[in-house]
Amino acid sequence: MKEVLLILLAYLIGSIPTAVWVSRYFFAIDIREYGSGNSGATNTFRVLGSRWGSFVMAIDILKGLLATGLYVLVPYYLHDEWDRTNFKVGLGLAAVVGHVFPIWAEFRGGKGVATLFGMILAIQPIVAVCCVAVFLLVLYLTRFISLSSILASVAFAVFILYIFDAKETLYRGFAIAVALLVILTHQKNISRLLKGSESKVPILKYRDRRRQRRQPR
Repeated sequence: MKEVLLILLAYLIGSIPTAVWVSRYFFAIDIREYGSGNSGATNTFRVLGSRWGSFVMAIDILKGLLATGLYVLVPYYLHDEWDRTNFKVGLGLAAVVGHVFPIWAEFRGGKGVATLFGMILAIQPIVAVCCVAVFLLVLYLTRFISLSSILASVAFAVFILYIFDAKETLYRGFAIAVALLVILTHQKNISRLLKGSESKVPILKYRDRRRQRRQPR
């Protein structure tokens, strides 16, 4: 019974609609009515700028981290690694579902990438750091958060299946599911990337301006 209540609490934590509340309180708008219509960090970067986009991303990551960490409230899971991992995955996924379908925001949320990363950070911190490196590298080169998220999720599966060669069936299945989930939730972004109409986030603008000035006229 306690596990069920904690999973419900994890869902409620994940349901905190960071981007929606920020846009309403500080800008008197609903972020879902602008840009891509999404309430995740990517659209916040696009609509409200890098400062608020970074804030929303940090809070959404924290949601996944905190929700997954609720396992410490059940002493049994502190001593059984296999069951602890299963329970942490359940808590993390509940938070991701909450982010995608938030009860506090008419069940219209984001795509769950940042919250999913927070979950991975709580379960596999070394792999999470490697995925961050991939994310930041792609973001630096392209300024597409959507593409960075997709490639980081694919990298997560590669790290688990091949680089770190995890033996646990649970980890391997989870890694594949994460990559597929992120790809499926970014279908519109993939379509815009292929058409060349995907918006870039407003970061590294000074770098781009320097490059433009260096180009011959």
